[in-house]
Amino acid sequence: MALNYNLAKVYALSENDPEFVNSILELFVTEVPEDLALIKSGIKEKDYKQAYAYAHKIKPSLDLFGMNVAYEEILQVEAWTRAEGKRSEINATFESIENQIVNAVKEIKKDFDM
Repeated sequence: MALNYNLAKVYALSENDPEFVNSILELFVTEVPEDLALIKSGIKEKDYKQAYAYAHKIKPSLDLFGMNVAYEEILQVEAWTRAEGKRSEINATFESIENQIVNAVKEIKKDFDM
């Protein structure tokens, strides 16, 4: 099974400091799912500002974790919020991001005994 994340950038940023890597992993598995839930409710309620704010907040994490597809998709969410689009236009994109993040969080927790 392909990994849903890649820690190359995390290790580069941390200069291979395991404690620093762990704190980044910890932040990812705790904060990103919370932010994702806020994007979801923003989309559901057409609260474009909320959806944008949290999409923008998780964007660097997706990049840092090498989640390129999710990163490209979060850019689409940001564009959708700026255009104040219809929910139906963004639901599939959001579901894809959500699945990738859920899988990455599961893998990270398993891979790092969290």
